[in-house]
Amino acid sequence: MMHRPNWDDYRFVLAVARSGSVSGAARELGVNHATVLRRVAAIEKRLGVELFEKSVRGYDIAPEKLRLIEAAREVEAAVGAVERLAQVGEAPLAGVIRVTSTDTFCQAVLPRLLVRLSEHAQDLSFELLSSNGHLDLARLHADVTVRPTYKLPDDLFGDMATQMAFGFYAASDAVPEDHWLGLTGGIGRSHAGQKLREELERRRVHFMAASDSFLTLRALAEEGMGRVMLPVFLGNASKSLQRITPVLDVPPVPVFVASHVDLADAPRLRQARSRIAMALEAEEDLLMGLERTKPVSAFTEA
Repeated sequence: MMHRPNWDDYRFVLAVARSGSVSGAARELGVNHATVLRRVAAIEKRLGVELFEKSVRGYDIAPEKLRLIEAAREVEAAVGAVERLAQVGEAPLAGVIRVTSTDTFCQAVLPRLLVRLSEHAQDLSFELLSSNGHLDLARLHADVTVRPTYKLPDDLFGDMATQMAFGFYAASDAVPEDHWLGLTGGIGRSHAGQKLREELERRRVHFMAASDSFLTLRALAEEGMGRVMLPVFLGNASKSLQRITPVLDVPPVPVFVASHVDLADAPRLRQARSRIAMALEAEEDLLMGLERTKPVSAFTEA
């Protein structure tokens, strides 16, 4: 009969999954490199599976083993919950939640939300990963993604938490009407980005510069380099920019909170998505460019 590995065995597997390398896991656990290799190899042998794909990049989770790794993470959270239950009689959301979003959201929206969430869950911590591209959540590069998009890709599952509006800005009226800043990369391929490019090309404007980051576009616009389309919460926060007449009507963009479809029902991630979505919903006035109201009580224990 196969020997059942104890919880200590899984600690080594999860440390490698988190860090993506044996050396990183060794530092986290305070053991040597060889110990990590031995413990991971031993549990793979007992389970009869290979949990990781080894490459020059490090240790990636084999896609078909994603559920197994997440199950181990649920066990990790449960072990911590048992200890907290013994101490305080309740088990709040805890552990590390890796959240990925655009650089704009990571800098201008999510920090204050995550701070407030952490205040109501002392054993909860976050890794905030900034990427305007599509991180591979299938390999647990992140647990939860916060994405402004009209439609989630097929490999993600989640709900719309709020929506955000766009506005048009310039440093002053002196910026020529045909001088614009263009959107490239991921934001350029978005629905709003494509519509803007089509309209500006129709008007035969002169593109002074372009960027794949709204933060960079705002900085360029603040220097007077051209007119720009920005999320209103970013443009309105600038002391150097003023609203200008829109060149087209851009509908509000839904903001989704999602996880990989294979992990959509994982209790820990479902609870994390719910908390983050509630926090974002409380920020809708800000994201829509309306008068900001006091956030509702979105951070109480569910």
